[in-house]
Amino acid sequence: MGASRTLAADVLVDMIMPFGQFVIGALVLVTLVVSVRRLLERGPSRMGGAMLLSGGAVIGFALVGYLIQLL
Repeated sequence: MGASRTLAADVLVDMIMPFGQFVIGALVLVTLVVSVRRLLERGPSRMGGAMLLSGGAVIGFALVGYLIQLL
C-alpha cells in the first residue's frame, strides 16, 4: 500500500510541475518588462546599472526555477 501512495504523490507532483514552470516563466517575463521600462525611463547614463539589475533578476529567477525543478 505504501508504494501506491508514493506513486500517486509522484503523479500529482508531475501534473502540478508544468503549472509551476509557467508561473516562473511569467514572473521572469514581468521582471524583464519592468526592468526594460526602468532602463528606458532612466536613459543612457544609467544603462549599466539597469542592465545589471535586469540580468540579475533573470538569472535569479532561472536559478529559483532550476532549484524548484530539482525538488
